[in-house]
Amino acid sequence: MVISEFNTATATLESSFEGDVCLNEILEYIIATKKNQSFPRNLKIRTDSSKGIFNFSIDDLNAIIIENEKSLEKYDSITDAIVVSDPKTTALAMLFQELEKNPKYKFQIFATKEAAEDWLSQF
Repeated sequence: MVISEFNTATATLESSFEGDVCLNEILEYIIATKKNQSFPRNLKIRTDSSKGIFNFSIDDLNAIIIENEKSLEKYDSITDAIVVSDPKTTALAMLFQELEKNPKYKFQIFATKEAAEDWLSQF
């Protein structure tokens, strides 16, 4: 399940991946973000995946990257901090970080929510 809410105090989209998270849920989340015209065009996202289990493969990352590229067409920039807590999620996030090379997209991996928020506060 993907849950997201925009925090107006920090101007950050706070998202959480909980339980089993499939490829389709990730794609729907990216599409919803793309379609949202009320978010700042320089969007900051904090994604907490510490309670989620990604149920997709490395091969599925290409579909995520394609949808992410479409979303970036609607934004000046997206800065995304993801909190990870298990080896599989960390590996998928690291591979995604290597594959997604759009200059409008900044993506970092963190072990704690606080570290992710510190990094995002720089933007």
